[in-house]
Amino acid sequence: MTEPSAAVEVHRAVTVNGAVAKGDPEALYAQIEQTREDLARTIDSLAERVSPASNLRLLRQKAAEQVGRPEVKIGAAAVGLAVVGVTILSIWARHRRDR
Repeated sequence: MTEPSAAVEVHRAVTVNGAVAKGDPEALYAQIEQTREDLARTIDSLAERVSPASNLRLLRQKAAEQVGRPEVKIGAAAVGLAVVGVTILSIWARHRRDR
């Protein structure tokens, strides 16, 4: 069994799409470039996921979708009606007490 700290020697063999390309530095450069592009896309994707602006935009989209639902409209109307009712009751009670 090989020790984890042992050096590994590779002699002019490069893996490209699962196949080994022997003695082809151009294939190595192509693979390095592809890996760089993949890594750049991954980093951009992660940055987009953790971006506060992106999260805020996503939250706004979800809220806009929810507002259009009938259940939410009915609930908002019920809450509004309850607030108006409590306000009127409070004003009426204060007016009655001051008499």
